[in-house]
Amino acid sequence: MRYIDGVSASPSAADGADARVTTGETGLELDLGWAIRMVSSAFGRVATSSVEDLPGGPRGYLVLVALASGEPPSQLALAQRVNLDRTVTTYLLDDLEARQLITRRPDPRDRRARQVLITEEGRAHLERAQHRLAIAERHLLADLDEADSRQLRLLLTRVARTAQREALAPETDC
Repeated sequence: MRYIDGVSASPSAADGADARVTTGETGLELDLGWAIRMVSSAFGRVATSSVEDLPGGPRGYLVLVALASGEPPSQLALAQRVNLDRTVTTYLLDDLEARQLITRRPDPRDRRARQVLITEEGRAHLERAQHRLAIAERHLLADLDEADSRQLRLLLTRVARTAQREALAPETDC
């Protein structure tokens, strides 16, 4: 038996709908949409101020994070990975390149495509932004212990991957 806010709940009562039935709660406190909106809004504020020195702010940060690990992606693959419109991505990459945070080169496998690479200057900017963001995140997650914080990140990452798959999936008629 588990407990949600001091009320016993079955193991399947981890989601808000089951918790509402178990506890009789109908308020905002157990509404997933409300929780996501509140966290997103608060995180948006702290994230934006943490990365305001980067071209594109949070979008520029996500691009640098995506580029910091793994094989250099094409511009199109990068746009899909960070869920940005191709045109927006092109302008953002232009701005990041002008600041010498990234560079682009022809893809050796397809010379029509361009690979995007992070520069050493880009890595230095990214490290500073990550440090500022980590401080802001600790403030936002202050009510969670380290294990809960890690669990929250893992669960949100799983949900984000599902959302990304859904966003990239071709639309089908019902």
